[in-house]
Amino acid sequence: MKLAIGCDHGGFLLKESVKKFLDERGVEYKDFGCYDEKSVDYPLVAEEVANSIVSGEFERGLLFCGTGIGISISANKVKGIRAACCSDCFSAKATRQHNDANILCMGGRVVGPGLANDMVSLFLDTPFLGGRHQRRIDLIKDIEDRN
Repeated sequence: MKLAIGCDHGGFLLKESVKKFLDERGVEYKDFGCYDEKSVDYPLVAEEVANSIVSGEFERGLLFCGTGIGISISANKVKGIRAACCSDCFSAKATRQHNDANILCMGGRVVGPGLANDMVSLFLDTPFLGGRHQRRIDLIKDIEDRN
């Protein structure tokens, strides 16, 4: 699996920690920035990561900001993206099973490195269940098409 990852200044340290975990797991990724703790505008990073996923260049993504909220809202503006802001393992697993989320968002000021690694593992390893959940994903796509 190829991942696209990115962050703003509030998520930089958590992103860097997760990158080490991805390296240990042998997961291929591209880091779209930012590359230090200087202030940046998270919507621009979110859009770049999201576009790389809908284009098919990457399968899934990880985004980090201070809370995970702003960057998830931004990513979800891109048609075809289902970005989920999670801060617990149950949600990280469920968003794959039920929502077929393609981006996991986390807050560097909310989630610690150990929990982040556990959530990333669940996000990468959990398949979409399909079935009744596919019908709901199709309804989400219908909303995107109408708007």
